[in-house]
Amino acid sequence: MELSNCYRCGKLFAKAYRNICQDCARDIEAEYTRCADYLRQNRQATVIELSDETGVSTRQITQFIREGRISVANMPNLAYPCEVCGEFIRDGHMCENCRRRLMNDLERAKQDNSNANAASDKHSTGTYRISEN
Repeated sequence: MELSNCYRCGKLFAKAYRNICQDCARDIEAEYTRCADYLRQNRQATVIELSDETGVSTRQITQFIREGRISVANMPNLAYPCEVCGEFIRDGHMCENCRRRLMNDLERAKQDNSNANAASDKHSTGTYRISEN
């Protein structure tokens, strides 16, 4: 049996299938229940409002959404911040603008790398031989 420290509270525990201890797992389930109960009565809630009313961190609420435990389908105002710019999004980690900018940057880096390789190939056209006399 592997022993590990809980990433949430730091307590040493026998790791089974989670990276958190039983106490923290119980706390997270209680937080989820508070969020789900609140959302059943307040479908127009935002993540900030949900956090303020339940005492659950926005980070944990975002995790519930990403895990699919809280669905944003019937919650028109339930969104969380893009990890890059902070714009509110309803899925993934980045907004469309940041995702597009990242793809453009990757494409430009790939093109720069291709141009650098072509330039180095152009400068090294000769071969060398060592002759034995």
